[in-house]
Amino acid sequence: IWIFHGFYAVDKLVGDLASMSTSERIKEIQKMPDNMKKKREIRNKVLQEITKKSRHRSTMFSCCTQWLQETAVSFRRFGHSLSGYFHLLQFWHKPLKIIGAEFGTSVLSYFIFLKWLLTFNIFSFLNFSFITIPQLVAGEPNNLSFTGLELFTGAGYFEQTVLYYGFYTNATISKIENGPSYNMQLAYIFTVGTYFVICFLILVFSMAKSFRRNFINPQTYTGNASKLLCAWDFNITNEKAVKLKQKNLSTQIKEELTEVNREVLTFSVSERVIHIIIHLVSWIASLGTAVGACAAVYFLSINNLKLFVTGHKNDLKSQAAMLVLPIIASLLNTLVPFFYSWLGNLERFQTPGHKIYATIARNIILKMSIVGILCYYWLNIVAASESQCWETLVGQDIYRLVIVDFIFCLLGSFFGEFLRRIIGTTVCVSLGLPEFDIGRNVLDLIYAQTLTWVGILFSPLLPGIQIIAFSIVFFVKKASLMMNCQPPRKVWRTAQMTTSFMLLLFFPSFVGVLCVIGVTVWRLKPSEECGPFRGLSSMYAAVYEWIKILENYPPSKWIVWIYYNLITSEIFYFILSCILVIITYLYWKLIEGRKTMASLLHKQIVN
Repeated sequence: IWIFHGFYAVDKLVGDLASMSTSERIKEIQKMPDNMKKKREIRNKVLQEITKKSRHRSTMFSCCTQWLQETAVSFRRFGHSLSGYFHLLQFWHKPLKIIGAEFGTSVLSYFIFLKWLLTFNIFSFLNFSFITIPQLVAGEPNNLSFTGLELFTGAGYFEQTVLYYGFYTNATISKIENGPSYNMQLAYIFTVGTYFVICFLILVFSMAKSFRRNFINPQTYTGNASKLLCAWDFNITNEKAVKLKQKNLSTQIKEELTEVNREVLTFSVSERVIHIIIHLVSWIASLGTAVGACAAVYFLSINNLKLFVTGHKNDLKSQAAMLVLPIIASLLNTLVPFFYSWLGNLERFQTPGHKIYATIARNIILKMSIVGILCYYWLNIVAASESQCWETLVGQDIYRLVIVDFIFCLLGSFFGEFLRRIIGTTVCVSLGLPEFDIGRNVLDLIYAQTLTWVGILFSPLLPGIQIIAFSIVFFVKKASLMMNCQPPRKVWRTAQMTTSFMLLLFFPSFVGVLCVIGVTVWRLKPSEECGPFRGLSSMYAAVYEWIKILENYPPSKWIVWIYYNLITSEIFYFILSCILVIITYLYWKLIEGRKTMASLLHKQIVN
């Protein structure tokens, strides 16, 4: 009788779920207090029940309608299975859980940011296939020999590939006579323009989403007792997953208790004066170091240009000379942040968060200053040089910077963490194991992504290179973290850290790149002998000439109207800016209202 009642209850449940809409059915299955295997079995039974009902109604519907319904059910099943396999392909899912449980949210925020950049570059690589694939189809075979040094220098064999701007044609590609054609000039500039517009929207949306999750609607409880009683996931049955979840909850409670029990240090007047003097000296030293690094990069870049203008050979000496500038720049970007970390230890900040934000501010000044000096060198000196294809020279410089920076990032894990662990455990035991330097590592990612954005106009395949680099960095950093580092001595909660990383990536990184791309597209004259814009006064002139052609075709008048009345109109952008300011103001008022309501609700719960 008990078995009969069990089967009856399951059949009734399946029947009730089959009568619901798709969204309601998914929500009801998710609410069930069963493991995932049991939920999948119930879902499959429901889908079978729906298929049976559709077969019973086959007399009422036409054969075409029945076929469409069965096809939809099959696609839905295929989608569920595909999503399961795709979940298995996300290699970062399990490591992120382990890192969060062992090292807390502060270290976890770095790996979440690295994962976001990796997925972002996958989109970038797919976006630029609109120009690389047609050029591969229409391009001539490469007759240059490949020696292997090109992987580090980016010169030689790679100059005659789709890796660089100079290889792309300015002709209209048409493989079939009297068939459809592909205008490479318009494809190139519209792909770049559309890409940066989409990047802007993705960054704004990601910042808003992170801000809402961490500031407006944080997933917090009214107390640690509530977290202990209500935060456990009863779907977890695996022993390893249970232990990992216990560690994760333990780390979260420690972080919240640290915030509650944080001591406010009181200093005397003399101690405050000493602290202010130490902060001022540290900032003067950090700014002076940044200025010296920028001066060194500038003078090296001038010598680098002389090497290209006088003509370089393919011997080992000339190949090595090309790597001097990226090696020095990467060496400065690697060593100077260690000096900044040492300054942070001298300043004795009250909380680890203050130390990390101060280190990030100093690193962002250093790295963005170096990128600014390099952009000035590329746009004002290289572009005005006597080179046959200055765009390819810029692309090669950025390629070398990306590759050498990746190598130094791996070496930084070895020398900065592995050797530091050896010294702290054998030579000087009082030092102990090192902690993971969040500020330095995050700024390394932002610097690498900034180089990719700057170089994407001159080397469209740079996102593909960064996909490989970020994937390797993820595993190397994860292995180095587990083997060499210890959890932070002062546990602290960093729910807002990811939002800060997004903000730094947007400004000054992305905004500065937009300025560089704007100057290149609107102001600089392209090379006369290479690239899709050869012979034009500027890259943007290709769009202007296309609009002139469309003026002679009446069906395309609407495109011409949009161009003259919206895209080139200052009033349109003024109105759009006003609308954005109003929306931002209303959104901020909504945030304040929600915070007020949340505080009142919290007081009522406490009372």
